[in-house]
Amino acid sequence: MVTSLDIFSGFSVDDIPAAKAFYGDTLGLNITDGPMGNLDLALPSGGHVFIYPKPDHTPASFTILNLVVPDIDAAVDDLNAKGVKTDIYDDPNLPTDAKGVLRGKEVDRGPNIAWFRDPAGNVVSVIED
Repeated sequence: MVTSLDIFSGFSVDDIPAAKAFYGDTLGLNITDGPMGNLDLALPSGGHVFIYPKPDHTPASFTILNLVVPDIDAAVDDLNAKGVKTDIYDDPNLPTDAKGVLRGKEVDRGPNIAWFRDPAGNVVSVIED
């Protein structure tokens, strides 16, 4: 068995200053400059995410972060007021409402969740607790 001293996740972006502004200012997360031109995103639970620059970055085809919120509508309203588009899917398998929220709790299909993209095109979500 592998003995781990710590575990962290990471993802790439094509513009570190834009990522820092988005995750720090727009989303209000605790983000700091790292030692190698990267960013360190401190998670509320104590973990960390390594955000690194990649010139040939391709956006992830999956959700890279899920931000757990107490009220999906308040979170989406706040994101939209900051210019973040939450209505990003037009897919019958992900039936979202006009706000871009999949109301999974109401139809027994999982949580209420809304997806949006960071400046590098990676998918992030707010998901109701």
